Amino acid sequence: MAAPFWFERRKMLTIRSATREDIAAISHLMERAIYELQKGFLSPEQIESSRAGMGLDLQLIDDGTYFCVEDKGELVGCGGWSRRATLYGGNHSAGRDPRLLDPASERARIRAMYTHPDHTRKGIGRLILDTAEAAARTEGFISIEMAATMSGKPLYSACGYQVESEWLDENGAVPVPLATMWKRLV
Repeated sequence: MAAPFWFERRKMLTIRSATREDIAAISHLMERAIYELQKGFLSPEQIESSRAGMGLDLQLIDDGTYFCVEDKGELVGCGGWSRRATLYGGNHSAGRDPRLLDPASERARIRAMYTHPDHTRKGIGRLILDTAEAAARTEGFISIEMAATMSGKPLYSACGYQVESEWLDENGAVPVPLATMWKRLV
């Protein structure tokens, strides 16, 4: 049986821990992904409103749990995981909680997954998920969860995540639908 198309493409990608020197490039990629990849899933008003709950969380970079994916030196994706209680959101978002999670009784978090709009469906998201899941497993977590956007749900479902609940993020001017999705790691 032949390998999936994204598997061969993924061999050309590199993944590394993000640093504070990457902040400008990550922020630019996030803005493009938010505005372009949510079309067809959200209304223009919801896309604008989603910015209140999306964006860069420097705690992830400082914790060493955020990754940059590059293709020949170009940033094509970013995302990571967290051992902290904050489920989603950037530095500007309400409801952040830096408390460390207990791996024995709480789920690690997948956080801030973004792919450059010109590089979707090339294995970037799967590479980030695989890397994040392996790191969380190494730290003793037995399950992992995320606040998934509607545009991200198909990828996460294909990678074995299950919808636990669907809800509305009401941090912005209009409500934005999200889903809590989770996966067992062991």
